[in-house]
Amino acid sequence: MSEARVPILMYHAVAADPNDATRALSVTPDAFARQMDVVADLGLTPVTTADLAARWRTGRPLPPHPVLVTFDDGYEGVHRHALPVLAKHGFPATLFVSTGWLRGAYDTGGGLDRMLDWDQVRELAGAGVEIGGHSHSHPQLDQLDDDALRHELTRCRDIVTDELGTPPESFAYPYGYSSRRVRQEVRATGYAQALAVGNDLAGRHQGPYALRRVTVRRSTGAEEFERLVRGRAITRTFAGDRVLTKGYAMVRRARQVRRKAGRTRV
Repeated sequence: MSEARVPILMYHAVAADPNDATRALSVTPDAFARQMDVVADLGLTPVTTADLAARWRTGRPLPPHPVLVTFDDGYEGVHRHALPVLAKHGFPATLFVSTGWLRGAYDTGGGLDRMLDWDQVRELAGAGVEIGGHSHSHPQLDQLDDDALRHELTRCRDIVTDELGTPPESFAYPYGYSSRRVRQEVRATGYAQALAVGNDLAGRHQGPYALRRVTVRRSTGAEEFERLVRGRAITRTFAGDRVLTKGYAMVRRARQVRRKAGRTRV
């Protein structure tokens, strides 16, 4: 029997009029509502990140036709526009928050658009949305030294724990970037699983700290969305993204080599 492959949808902002920084990776409220109607009409079963990973870890069977709805960063539209739609269908979801971007006592001013505040995050958690970590200030984690990496992960974990009363179980890498060192530190910080991007279906063979997601963006049309949740034509849909990702990965690796060489000479 072949391994189950699960679509994990990656959303960011849900907004009618986002700013330029978030527009490409946003969806309109109407589009999000229509997409969740498709999920319902197809008989798919949304689950949280923690639930999916726990089932794969323990060998418990997956529900029929599982799908994950995830949001990165913490934009206010997740509360204003997405939550009523999720509640209408009774769908769980996962929100990965960059704690230094949310409005409130820990705000570093780095948020790209109107962000959630902690009361809204608590309302989302109370409505069945799993709250996961997404670092504190949203850096490229694999470009940080060990101390800075540890600070980003533990600061995020501690703030979420203080605000919600329970530590986050799941993590999503900012920009989707990780490395073996980053994944090891995420695990050491106490996260039980973590999501990358990869624009592919998730599978147990990827391991709990490198589960892949597919990007939903403003340009995602109705037919493309249905293909994504059905797990069809994923490679063709994201062929251009993979070329860009590979090219930028080479640039980032070169930067890491130069930084390491610089530290060695000091």
